Amino acid sequence: MYRELLGEIVKKGLNRKKLAEKIGVSEKTLRNKLNGKTDFTWSEVKKIRDIVAPEYTLEKLFEKSDTKNLN
Repeated sequence: MYRELLGEIVKKGLNRKKLAEKIGVSEKTLRNKLNGKTDFTWSEVKKIRDIVAPEYTLEKLFEKSDTKNLN
């Protein structure tokens, strides 16, 4: 799970459907990528950063968090 990315998506007032449309993938595909089931392409990563948080480094925005340790 990408906590920073998800937080920034919310801050920008985007939802997954809108973001998926902007980067050219289906909502289901984006959901799978955000949940870590499939990987983002380099092109998708750059588009998302440009849309969601251009001030962030890619490493910070796409840092994976371990959901097992959140409980």
